Amino acid sequence: MRVVMVEVGRNACEMELEDSLASMQHAVGGLIQAVYEPGGRNAALICNEEGKLLGLPLNRTLRDENGEIYDAIAGTFFICGAPADSENFTSLTDEQIDYWLRRFAKPEFFVNVNGQIICVPVEEPCQ
Repeated sequence: MRVVMVEVGRNACEMELEDSLASMQHAVGGLIQAVYEPGGRNAALICNEEGKLLGLPLNRTLRDENGEIYDAIAGTFFICGAPADSENFTSLTDEQIDYWLRRFAKPEFFVNVNGQIICVPVEEPCQ
């Protein structure tokens, strides 16, 4: 299955992932949860269901239609196809790959300032 993998501190990248629950769980380091952004583009963001509870580092923000941050994903996640007429996840199309690679291209750095989380894009990815 063609997906866009998004690891903490790294640029998003396209990769092949075996189409199995075990492979998906291994990719995110635990139980999986599907998250759908507004205007989801027939895709699902698959992350570790317990990422925040486990204290995994924050990775990328989720934004509403106005560009306002409404949540942040903790730990590694990937984007796969989620057709509206299917119960199964699928490979992304070329167009979806291009969109999600742009959407999550740059790592983000998170800072807690007086109880408020501030997100700053990172120009050079961590190695």
